[in-house]
Amino acid sequence: MLSIDIVNQISIQFSIYFGVFTFIAGIIGGLCNVVVFLSLKTFRENSCAFYLTIMSILDIGQLTSSLFPRNLNFLFSIDWSITSLAYCKLRMFFFQACSLSSNTCMCLAVIDQYLATCSKPQLQRYSSIKVAHNSVCFVIIIWLLHGIPILLFYTHIPVLASDSYTCSSSNTIFQQYWTYGFILCLICALPLLVTGTFGVLAYHNVSQLAYREIPVIRRETDKQLTIMVLIQVLFNFCFIVPYTIVYMLNLAINLDRQSYSYAQLQLARNITIAVYYWYFAVNL
Repeated sequence: MLSIDIVNQISIQFSIYFGVFTFIAGIIGGLCNVVVFLSLKTFRENSCAFYLTIMSILDIGQLTSSLFPRNLNFLFSIDWSITSLAYCKLRMFFFQACSLSSNTCMCLAVIDQYLATCSKPQLQRYSSIKVAHNSVCFVIIIWLLHGIPILLFYTHIPVLASDSYTCSSSNTIFQQYWTYGFILCLICALPLLVTGTFGVLAYHNVSQLAYREIPVIRRETDKQLTIMVLIQVLFNFCFIVPYTIVYMLNLAINLDRQSYSYAQLQLARNITIAVYYWYFAVNL
């Protein structure tokens, strides 16, 4: 059996190397997605492609506001959230805005493909670039407003038996909401439910396209985009579910920080966090 020190060292080294690789791959992949979607006229005029373009931009923001500071902390023990109260607030503000907006755009993209491939004309009309523009603006405004409590409640909290501080919420009620409402519901459960449900419906619609009298170009575009969003739905389950399970275990189990079980749980937590960030790095 490995010692506690070795398990902790494996956890740290995994976070460092996998975190740096994920950040670099995510930035490059996100920029490539944006270039591809914006360079092709077919995608520029498609509402689903617009959602995916905005999602790629938001994923870059998510990696920059969350994973990059985490990598700096592991590599160089640099934590700007402790030295700067403004950075403490703004980092968490943009992290939640980018992550929620990205998840919402993913949900809207799957819903849009369901509407675009639906046989009912009254539903198809909601799959339009104008609706997409308005929806994205509305979503971003909502999640920016949602982050206002972070600017109010996040501050430097003294760490017990230490001279250091941590960037955390000073309001216990908001901290409970952050744990159960934000992380478990908005980040994990709700996106999985929405994308899974409408992904199945979109797949059913696409399987019926061959029997409808629609232009070949549109049919192939709908098939291509539906495959893309279905792959993304699969990524949702593979990358978010492990993080959710370990996060819930971390909440439910109270372990001694010096115990071997706690070291194992932290290793699992760092692995699933890295996998969660990989979800943003390999989008599409």
